[in-house]
This record gives sequence, C-alpha cells and structure tokens, in this order.
Amino acid sequence: MEHLAGNATFDHLPVMLSEVLDVFEGIKEGLIVDATVGGAGHARALLQQAPTRPLLGIDRDPSAVEVARDRLAEFGRKAQVLHGRFDEIGQILDVDGRELHGALFDLGVSSHQLDTPGRGFSHRYSAPLDMRMNPHDALEAATIVNTYSEDELVRLLRANSDERFAHRIANSIISSRPIETTKELADIVRSAVPAAVRRKGRHPAMRTFQAIRIAVNSELALIEPALTQTIERLRPGGRLVVLSYHSGEDRIVKHVLREAADGVCLCPSSLPCICGSEPNVRLLRRKVVRPTTAEIDRNPRAASARFRAAERLSVGEA
Repeated sequence: MEHLAGNATFDHLPVMLSEVLDVFEGIKEGLIVDATVGGAGHARALLQQAPTRPLLGIDRDPSAVEVARDRLAEFGRKAQVLHGRFDEIGQILDVDGRELHGALFDLGVSSHQLDTPGRGFSHRYSAPLDMRMNPHDALEAATIVNTYSEDELVRLLRANSDERFAHRIANSIISSRPIETTKELADIVRSAVPAAVRRKGRHPAMRTFQAIRIAVNSELALIEPALTQTIERLRPGGRLVVLSYHSGEDRIVKHVLREAADGVCLCPSSLPCICGSEPNVRLLRRKVVRPTTAEIDRNPRAASARFRAAERLSVGEA
C-alpha cells in the first residue's frame, strides 16, 4: 500500500510510482482499476496521466474509501471509489460492465493503518489487539493471540512471516495469556527471542505482528483469486501491475503470473495435450523489479517493495 514515513494521515509517497506510470503510459482510454486505492496516491497520478481515462478504486478499509473519494472528487465522474475486498474485483467489474484496460494491486498494510495507534497494527503503540483492515470483520488479532493452540501459532508464524523463533514465541504467548494490548504482545515477543536478536535494529516483534495481521485479514488467500479474476477480465493489450512487500506475497504473485504466461495444460500427463492451453499474458519484466536507492532514501518503507507487471494477450497471439 502507500508506504511512507510520517504520522497517522493519508499523506504519502506512492511506492514505485514512476514504474507504475510507465506500464500504463500507452493506455490512453479505457477503465483502470486501482484494487487497493488506499490514500489515492497512485490513483491521482493515474488520473492525471491520461485526461480521458476513467479509474475505479476499491478498498476494504472504510476510512480509506472515505479519504480516497474526497481526494479524487476533483476528477468528477471520471473517478469512482467502492468499498470492497480486492478478491471481489470480478464481481465488481461484471456489475460495472466496462471493459478492463488496466489494474493495479498495491498489497499489504498501508502506512495510515500502521501509524494509527487505535487500529492495533503496530508494535510501536499500546492499543487493543485488533489489526482488522475492515473494522466490521469478525476476526480480531486478540482472538488469534488468546485462543489459538501452540501448533496453530507456530504454523501461522512460519507461513506468514518465516519467523525463525516461532516455537519460542508461540510458547511465550500461550504462557502469558490473557494478552490485551499490542504493547504486551510486543514485550512478550521481545522477551522470547535470543538476546542477540533483541540488539539488532528491527524490533523482534515485527514478524509476529505481520504474521497475525495476515491471518486476521486472510491476505495471502485472497491474492490468487483476485489476480486470476483480473487476468480473465483484462482486454487484449490490457496491463496488470502488482506491488508486494514480503516473500509470501511475492511467491503467490510470481506463481500466478508465471502460470498465466506459460499456459497450463489441463490434460493428464500420460496423454498428448488436446486442451489447447495457451499463455494468457506476456510478462513485462521477467524478473522482479525493486525500488531505486534514491526512492528508498526518500521513502524508507518502500525498501521491501517488489514490482511485477504483465500484459494480456489475444487468443492465439503467443
């Protein structure tokens, strides 16, 4: 999402903006969807890039929707913002009825969410264990922290954040229940890891908070269906950009795009191919693109960004 330094506002520096705009430069007409509109940083730039090209923004966070609508109001009917999850993009587009010319996914947590103490996303504040991107969702971080078994916590920490000390952290969480605030959880994790880890620059609870947040919001599970729906609905020549921020996200993005670019035969391996499977997209970059040093200097939270892009192919074009 919009990753920035600063306080809990939606003022931000959209990540890898130059690279995003380069991908969509050749698309002068037709609908662009910003599936994670957040504070509308990318959306504003995309609207300014092509005066007659409409944009539809989607976000699961009601506060982001409100801010994005306000910030894009100057563009009138050219800009529309809806409340919804990005894996609902297929349904949203089918109802909308317009042909899709481009889509942007800026995955992960936004800086506004991290920097708003009451949302419970950050180890830096003392707040209730919430971490819901949509406050109306049922599952809160407190439920995971206080009710999951040790095995469930270990699996979650490993799968969502590659946490090396998952067993130690899970054991400490279990023995410290009930845990009510983010500060309590951060202190428990800090005490659980080896002293040498505590002395390093990053707070040792960052991975734990990431893992729990991903579980609360089902973040990884939503990526593949969202990208698949988007590729299916892109017109030939339409383009897709995905920004991810950790290896778990990027693995899924890479897998979906590579499968779409290679074409996946559905026939039994023992028989010749008769399904006619063909590639759906052309990768615009074979390898992941990372932010420049200059961008990271301006916006340190962009450092972990990974950029991938693809273009929809016509039938028989591959």
